[in-house]
Amino acid sequence: MPDKSKKDKKSKKDSQLLIRIDKDMRDQFIELCEARDTKAAKEIRKFIASYINEHQ
Repeated sequence: MPDKSKKDKKSKKDSQLLIRIDKDMRDQFIELCEARDTKAAKEIRKFIASYINEHQ
């Protein structure tokens, strides 16, 4: 069986982060993401990666 590509290993998501936010804020965020043809989880992951890069 061939080795998994570097991309497959990098994109593996094996953990969750549970947060509680106001329903209206969540709904607005989801709506904005959908309007921009993206997913909320993807945008949150991008924010977290950016935050880590800026503060390391």
